[in-house]
Amino acid sequence: MKSKKYFLLVVLIILFLGGCSLWKKSEMAKGTPEGLYRQGYEDYQDGRYEKAIESFRRLKEEYPLSQLTIMAELGIADSFFSKKEYGDAEVAYSDFLNLHPLNENLPYVMYQLGMCHYLQMYEIDQDQTETLSAKKEFERLVARFPDSKFSFLAEKMIRDCNLRLGEHEFYVGHLYFKMKKYRAALRRFEGITKNYANIGLDYKVKFFIVETKKKIAEEEAREKKQGSS
Repeated sequence: MKSKKYFLLVVLIILFLGGCSLWKKSEMAKGTPEGLYRQGYEDYQDGRYEKAIESFRRLKEEYPLSQLTIMAELGIADSFFSKKEYGDAEVAYSDFLNLHPLNENLPYVMYQLGMCHYLQMYEIDQDQTETLSAKKEFERLVARFPDSKFSFLAEKMIRDCNLRLGEHEFYVGHLYFKMKKYRAALRRFEGITKNYANIGLDYKVKFFIVETKKKIAEEEAREKKQGSS
């Protein structure tokens, strides 16, 4: 998933330009909105993302009222995303979301926002802020556009995020268990059963809950014995 490039921009271009006469050679003069967009599109297709961004930005700045400007804004975001510059891509997608709250491409944009975080997730033994942010964006998409094909994809990503978060909690809980901090471990394990049930962790979590409770009971018994002696 992390190495896969997303070329949905192509689909969006086709949908937007289908049936139009914008690609007539007579209108492809360099410096026109159509010419700039075509250049950005071709550079994007050939993997020249920085050049694509230059053309899309020029179109946006010089022809703010052109019908192609919105697509250029999306092209900028997609180019950053394909360059794996996810921070800049997130800003560009967020700007699009704020500037065009009713645009038909919002499900795609919201999905890409989630992917910007998803592709920056750390391993389970590290901070999970990006995982939480990805989950939040995907959940927002599903809540707003439940029937979108991008919501279907987002639901899978939510499951992946939950698994990552659950595994992180188990990692921390198991670490506490090995350090003999059993009460802290139990809180983590019980939190998994509450927040991340039915994602593949149930068996081992239940096992460690039982073992941890045994250890706590043994500790309490020793403390009681020491207190009475």
